[in-house]
Amino acid sequence: MYRFNSDYLEGAHPNIINRLVETNSIQTPGYGLDPISDSAKAKIRAACNAPDAKVYFMVGGTQVNYTVLDSILKRYEGVLAADTGHVAVHEAGAIEYSGHKVITIPESNGKVDCAVAKAYLERFYADGAWEHMVRPGAIYISHPSEYGTLYSKAELTALRSLCDNYGMRLFLDGARLGYALASDGSDLTLADIAALCDVFYIGGTKVGALFGEAVVFTNPHLGEAFFTEIKQHGALLAKGRLLGIQFDELFTDGLYVKIAGHAVKHAMQIKSELKAKGYRFYNDSYTNQLFPIISKQRLDSLKDQVILDDWGPYGDASDGMRIVRITTSWATTKEAVNTLLSLL
Repeated sequence: MYRFNSDYLEGAHPNIINRLVETNSIQTPGYGLDPISDSAKAKIRAACNAPDAKVYFMVGGTQVNYTVLDSILKRYEGVLAADTGHVAVHEAGAIEYSGHKVITIPESNGKVDCAVAKAYLERFYADGAWEHMVRPGAIYISHPSEYGTLYSKAELTALRSLCDNYGMRLFLDGARLGYALASDGSDLTLADIAALCDVFYIGGTKVGALFGEAVVFTNPHLGEAFFTEIKQHGALLAKGRLLGIQFDELFTDGLYVKIAGHAVKHAMQIKSELKAKGYRFYNDSYTNQLFPIISKQRLDSLKDQVILDDWGPYGDASDGMRIVRITTSWATTKEAVNTLLSLL
């Protein structure tokens, strides 16, 4: 049985496991205030070309999203997001639970389109009663998007300018950031992201770590008390070095992008061969997530050998066609890929 329904189904990269074992009996201060975590933060700052960035380690993506947004939004503000955005759909109302509304706008290939966001903001402030409404205080995006699509440098620059014009913050969810950085379809570097976003995070859980995300504040006016805010949100890991060790390994010798590239390479092979077989795709993704259109009959026939992610009907569904997500990971094997392609 091979699973292609997610990218965090395996444990962790062997380098991380080995490092955890090697350091297991070493005594260090808690809460990430240890030399290994300091080393990891320094490596991340260097990779981001942001020597003054504030870096914090947290356990998971939803934990990061609601803690960061609660930190950067004023009490009366909400966050603007695509209607397919993770904070709007798959986080069980965590952002609203913290007291901030997720304000959704129509997605554009899974992304926030700057023109659509600008039109919303213009309508909002043209409303004579806007002070009675939830004020947009930040824009949330994810790179790659929920549909595996990528922001270009031009698109991110435009969103940065829009946020500046309206006094808003720009927050990038990087749960799968490694797969974007490793993609030939992206012209955004980690340094570009650090320069254009107020805060973003580097996902580890889905890119080779056992668990963990690295939150990076590059806006000097944000994140000063984030350590305390992490604690307030019940998200401060006492054995913080377990996070630091993982990111110290991921940012040694380019391992983070290297293992993400392994996943993207396999995904592009699957994409190329399925296209050659005549399969259609819901969109054109250049990351580790692919969205072919497959009949329900074919999907059901595979379930005893490979597990794919059924994303719902394609079109009016009268012909039984489904949008299916195929996801590769840093640990996907050639054998698994060949088996999938043979079955399809």
